[in-house]
Amino acid sequence: MSYVFKITSDESLRKGLIKAVKIISEGGIVSFPTESFYGLGVDATNSHAIKRLFKIKKRDHNVPILVLISSLKNLPQCVAFIPSRAKRLGEKFWPGGLTMVFQSSPVFSSALTSNTGKVGIRVSSHPLANTLSKSLSVPITATSANISGMPPCIKADQVVEWFNNAVDLILDGGETQGQYPSTILDVTSDPPLMIREGMIKAKEIIESGIYKKVMRPD
Repeated sequence: MSYVFKITSDESLRKGLIKAVKIISEGGIVSFPTESFYGLGVDATNSHAIKRLFKIKKRDHNVPILVLISSLKNLPQCVAFIPSRAKRLGEKFWPGGLTMVFQSSPVFSSALTSNTGKVGIRVSSHPLANTLSKSLSVPITATSANISGMPPCIKADQVVEWFNNAVDLILDGGETQGQYPSTILDVTSDPPLMIREGMIKAKEIIESGIYKKVMRPD
């Protein structure tokens, strides 16, 4: 069974992060709470860990995996180009529930991008998720903790039910909000393409004045 580490204090957070960093650095899988659902984190630059992640989620290899970074300043190492409007979106909505899709830099393998050449990135506003991201020298995945096509987990014990011993560590930070997933916005085009409308609504993006229009899939 997966090892569940309950976060109840600053000291337990410190110890849990030490365990999580070690596991992720060695190619393992850690589940942790985000502002929406529990996520599954691996070293996003480790293709073997990515393949293991696809396997335990039973995920279609044509569906890319989203990535967490600790702040906007870490974005240049992850993407080939940052459109000026996208940078402004990051300044306004990060940390938060907006995932932006960019042209990927070579740091990510085709296993993570599913041969699309693109990568979805965000900065989490959840204290535990963001602290974990800051504790690592590499970006981490943030795909939802679920078997593909099934409801994502909002509690640590649900992660145990779905994955049993397939996840190396679960950081139990309590129940997450779970109402909406992150919004996914492809900023490689202008106007951008709304792939998934979640926590951040298209109306909010338009009202920010950064983009006058948001496209939707046909």
